[in-house]
Amino acid sequence: MTETNTRVCPVELSGSLDNKWRRRLQNPQKILSPYLSPGLKVLDIGCGPGFFSIEIAKMIGDKGKLYSVDLQEGMLNLIKKKIAGTELESRIHLIKSDADGFSLPEKVDFILAFYMVHEVPDKENLFKLFKSFLNANGKLLFIEPKLFHVSKKEFELSLQLAKNAGFNISKAPKLAFSHSAVLF
Repeated sequence: MTETNTRVCPVELSGSLDNKWRRRLQNPQKILSPYLSPGLKVLDIGCGPGFFSIEIAKMIGDKGKLYSVDLQEGMLNLIKKKIAGTELESRIHLIKSDADGFSLPEKVDFILAFYMVHEVPDKENLFKLFKSFLNANGKLLFIEPKLFHVSKKEFELSLQLAKNAGFNISKAPKLAFSHSAVLF
């Protein structure tokens, strides 16, 4: 497989991941509403400063559970500060991963992998891990950035690795400057 960008966005630049301009271009409610409902168990992998996590937690309601996972403790701390003292504290469970992966205490109904798969050197094992986390009817929304990061060929190679891990693939809604697919 062609080597892709495997550098993660540093905590110091987290403002670029959570701002009003991004919210206009990549509105979490619009992107996720077809897949989320109250009571679901969700994994937001590579959650960064919580751009999607906060909205997911609202969408899944007080019976839902969200696992927000990131490599960087600093990103998780940003989420912790945002939800401190709110009802979201009981819904969002922060997990620090390491280069070898992480574990979840239960299977989930939905996984969001937004702009993060290209940062992982071992994509084959990542998709196997995703498959092991999903319940029988679960779905994975897989979205990667086109500009300067992931070519169409690289995205297609990632989709082949997902198929090899046991996923079926369907199209996802088109997003500006992005490749996307729903895996199940």
